[in-house]
Amino acid sequence: MSDSPNGIWEETQNSPEFAALRRKFRRFAFPLTAAFLVWYFLYVLLTSYARDFVNQPVIGNINVAFILGVLQFVTTFVIAWAYERYSSKHLDDASESLRDKVEKGLGK
Repeated sequence: MSDSPNGIWEETQNSPEFAALRRKFRRFAFPLTAAFLVWYFLYVLLTSYARDFVNQPVIGNINVAFILGVLQFVTTFVIAWAYERYSSKHLDDASESLRDKVEKGLGK
């Protein structure tokens, strides 16, 4: 490893381990982000342009729009939970290993 902090960071960023970690992260994060954005914009479009549909009562005063809105929050929590599981299983060990190499190179 290089002696300068900038050199250590550049070496780490160019290392195969970092590339693999970045690839694993992107393989999970990008599709999930795209899916959530599609789901979110579908909700916005439905509440903007399909008012008759989303105003249909389901149970008492609860309508389709309310249920879809609550599901937005549920989806957010499910994504956070899924990311935590994925991160613990696929990312944490590799990132800790890289961190240890960087800290060792920095003399910490």
